[in-house]
Amino acid sequence: MSKQKLWSINLILLALTSIFILVASQMSSTEKKDYDWEPTDNVPQIVKSMDLNKAFSFCGEALPMDNFDVRERLDRELTVNTYWHSSTILSIKSTMRFFPIMDKILEEEGVPTDLKYIAVAESALRNAVSPAGAKGIWQFMKGTGTDYGLEINDEVDERYHLEKSTHAAAKYLKSLRERFGSWANAAAAYNMGGGNMNKHLREQASDNYFDLNLNEETSRYYFRLVAIKEIMENPREFGFYVDREDYYPALDDYRTKEVSDSIESWGAFAKEHGTSYRMLKLYNPWLIDSKLTNRSGKTYEIRIPK
Repeated sequence: MSKQKLWSINLILLALTSIFILVASQMSSTEKKDYDWEPTDNVPQIVKSMDLNKAFSFCGEALPMDNFDVRERLDRELTVNTYWHSSTILSIKSTMRFFPIMDKILEEEGVPTDLKYIAVAESALRNAVSPAGAKGIWQFMKGTGTDYGLEINDEVDERYHLEKSTHAAAKYLKSLRERFGSWANAAAAYNMGGGNMNKHLREQASDNYFDLNLNEETSRYYFRLVAIKEIMENPREFGFYVDREDYYPALDDYRTKEVSDSIESWGAFAKEHGTSYRMLKLYNPWLIDSKLTNRSGKTYEIRIPK
């Protein structure tokens, strides 16, 4: 082999060795960064485990935190709702609009104000519609709603009426509490229906929600209520910082107009009374049609924003 070829081969080997050393150095640097990582401003949150070393209660009933299954089920719901940022922070922002009204009605009905967290779990404080047909903030099915005095037809659906649906929910939950003996059982029955709850209690020879083996939704339901309550009562402890001006304001700046005749057009009615169709529906979401036939001559109180 000529000296020139040998020289060329040596240069190539030297170059390959240099590249190998450089790549190895970079890999070592990357691995070091992975293991020696420290929080920086590029990571805007700290994800940590929930603190379960305290007492938890709902409607005055203590959770048996010495039960490992109870601890783990609550841990799951606290974690899910803490780190489900968008839904949780929007619910927190809505509390100023709805909670004062709910608290007042629940107190009038003689039930714990903790029950308002059922509305958060059911609808995130929105007039939602479920695939099964449950509607409103409290997610009443039509049959249950009418059983508890709500008017539901093609033009009026009082499941969307905050005050009336809250009164109905309080009465319904009170009846479930009387039937099943605890607020935990009542909450589960609210979620799965009284008939299903009664069946499971009988089949499993138990009267205690925490000992029941239920479908996943209902098995998680009560713990979700406890988690939502804990987060909403202590939002900053869970990383939610909402300034007072960021809460959604109460819809309490309105005047009331009594209507006992038919209304051919709510759009024309709104314009006549100095507002828009959109605003009229925001203040009266229970008016679900563009008109009101009102053959019975019933008197309705319509809220007109000022």
